[in-house]
Amino acid sequence: MLAYLAAEGGETTEHNPIIPAWEEIVVGTVAFALLCFVLMKFVFPMMEKTFAARVDAIEGGLKRAEAAQAEANELLEQYRAQLSEARTEAARIRDEARADAEGIRQDVLAKAREESDRIIAAGRDQLAAQRESIVRELRTEVGTLAVDLASRIVGESLADEARSRGTVDRFISDLGAGTGTGRR
Repeated sequence: MLAYLAAEGGETTEHNPIIPAWEEIVVGTVAFALLCFVLMKFVFPMMEKTFAARVDAIEGGLKRAEAAQAEANELLEQYRAQLSEARTEAARIRDEARADAEGIRQDVLAKAREESDRIIAAGRDQLAAQRESIVRELRTEVGTLAVDLASRIVGESLADEARSRGTVDRFISDLGAGTGTGRR
């Protein structure tokens, strides 16, 4: 460039603006070579490392995403299997509960029938005991009335207890034979 300025100042030659001066070409070539050297020595390796790191990150991210997707699919299958097992278990428990409820219902019905039969039997026993008691009371009353009536009819006193008891027993047995004690 200095040479161009010196030539310009001393010479008045016309220079073509499209074609650069040879000094500019040399300086430009050296600067370009120096720039290429710096880029190739320092910048391109750093860019290559950054590019490789980025490729690894992307490929690693894809691999991780694929692994996560595979794990998610596996977990989904496990979840579906567990859900199916849970539904099966729930159905089994529900069926067992129904069977248990039916068994309990049958037990309760059987106990109710037993209790009902026991109450009916106790009622029949009580009724039979009351009937026997009433029959005894009636026999005693009928005997007493019969002795009183017989005393009035006969005109003699049947106060003698042994005689009156024998008379009452005969009257009741005659009464029982005549009316048919087989009916109750």
